[in-house]
Amino acid sequence: MKGQPTAPTMAKAENQTEPTPEMMEQIRARAHELFEQRGREEGHDMDDWLQAEAEVTQQQQQQKAKTKAA
Repeated sequence: MKGQPTAPTMAKAENQTEPTPEMMEQIRARAHELFEQRGREEGHDMDDWLQAEAEVTQQQQQQKAKTKAA
């Protein structure tokens, strides 16, 4: 239904699996850090979540790439 908020979810690439509970916790913690850095200003929860999700996903991909290279 248009206009109703939805819970943030992990975007799935073709070769990406479901996020682990540890990854979800990292995203949650980073999103909260972003909220704190903004001075606890309300109304940016989705922005914070998506930024945190992108950062954590990028970190995971970099770690996988390092593991494959080793």
